[in-house]
Amino acid sequence: MARPRSFDTDKAISNAMQVFWTHGYEGASLPDLLDGMGLTRGSLYKAFTDKKTLFLKVLDHYEGAAVQAAVSLLNDTSISDGTERIMKLFTSSYLAVTDGDRRGCLLCTAAAGPSMYDDEITAVVSRGLNTMRDGIEVALEASPRHVDMSKAERHALADMLTAQYIGLRTMARARIDIETLRNAVRSVGVMLA
Repeated sequence: MARPRSFDTDKAISNAMQVFWTHGYEGASLPDLLDGMGLTRGSLYKAFTDKKTLFLKVLDHYEGAAVQAAVSLLNDTSISDGTERIMKLFTSSYLAVTDGDRRGCLLCTAAAGPSMYDDEITAVVSRGLNTMRDGIEVALEASPRHVDMSKAERHALADMLTAQYIGLRTMARARIDIETLRNAVRSVGVMLA
């Protein structure tokens, strides 16, 4: 009879997320993961098979936490103007950096890394980024400044804002100076005006 797991799988995935978020997929070594997750090599492989399978579970977890939190903000009807919701998303990303969090977005990091060569990771990253884009589009629909736009124009603007978000989060990870990041957020305000 197999022994039951002696660790919380959700907590292990959450801990692995922190390791991947800090080091990236390629940079997260097995010792980093084992130390960060508090697992032995055998437990990690038994529960998650391999690094890629673990990373896919981490991306799902990230999407369920961070991406859904952003989408909740973008859909928050207590903020009546969708433009304000979008600006709040960008501003909160900028403020995270000023508070010392230079990790950027895990999906954005994956998009620039393993997503370039792995179709399964690409699918998860695309799903998460498309969810963000859809949230931005919902916010644009609630923006008095964009009410006269066609659906196609709003969709194109949502694509551009998603690209801007990816750029901002990637620049944060690349340790670009604060003033440049601030200007990137200001440019979103100009786009939305």
